[in-house]
Amino acid sequence: MGVFSHILLNNVIPLTVMIALGVILYRAFQLDIRTLSKLNFYLFSPAVVFKMLYESTLSLAVLGQTLLFFVVFFIAMFILMEIVIRLRRYKDGMIPAMRNSVIFYNSANYAIPLNQLVFVGDAFTLSIQIIIMMMQSLLPNTYGIYSVNAKKNEFKKTMRTILSMPVIYVIPIAFLLRWLAVPIPGPIYTPINYISNAFIATALLTLGVQLGSMKWRLMFSDVMLSNVLRLCVGPAVGFAIVLLLGIEGVMAQALVLSCAVPTSLSSVLLAVEYDNEPEFSSQVVFSSTIFSIFTVTMVIYLIQFIG
Repeated sequence: MGVFSHILLNNVIPLTVMIALGVILYRAFQLDIRTLSKLNFYLFSPAVVFKMLYESTLSLAVLGQTLLFFVVFFIAMFILMEIVIRLRRYKDGMIPAMRNSVIFYNSANYAIPLNQLVFVGDAFTLSIQIIIMMMQSLLPNTYGIYSVNAKKNEFKKTMRTILSMPVIYVIPIAFLLRWLAVPIPGPIYTPINYISNAFIATALLTLGVQLGSMKWRLMFSDVMLSNVLRLCVGPAVGFAIVLLLGIEGVMAQALVLSCAVPTSLSSVLLAVEYDNEPEFSSQVVFSSTIFSIFTVTMVIYLIQFIG
């Protein structure tokens, strides 16, 4: 019950309040959602990724094992989504929208506090989650952009869009500066802190503005299918992979927990920025966050049995 109430009070309710503020602000001032989306992609998201990677303490052994798990998990979920997409006979924009709603998950502002709650401030499990967050920041800015633009634009134009994403360059720069122990001057690092601290608020307000601006067309079956795949099937696949790879102990627990979080805000930002099923994506993010109260609590209970 303690975990349930903690997730509710520290994750779901604060997220819901911020989303509600976004709805209210849109209704009052008709905020431009595309401007908010560009701020997230080109400013706030790169800043938070840089700050977390620059300040992290990652060992090569943990990095390698976590990346191996992530790659296998991504491939497994991608294959599963291809099967689901074909069975459901999705067309056009719903294909990348459904796929992105499951393979992109909230590995930062939801998963990192959750990780530190469950593992009581463990630096080792935090480093694992930061690696997952790094990959979940990179994928939407590369594969995610490609998937929603592949059938709309020429390949060269899509690649130019991907190469314009700051996150692609921020990740190697952050690692290089950290490994070389290069200090960042205060007048530069202070603005980075300011911008990164604004990421969560801006992303959630963007979701609220999207929810407030759309004409509600409840896509119940598709939204619920996405929720089940993300919140139930995702951690089950993660559990199977740690068994397959022979990963044990607290690392296995942290990796399975990392798969259990709700759909990422990135899926909404992609949908809004490239006009690709924004209504569906917004409903999935909001509903999966609510339902995660129950599913994540169950996953936390079950990972205790991972040896």
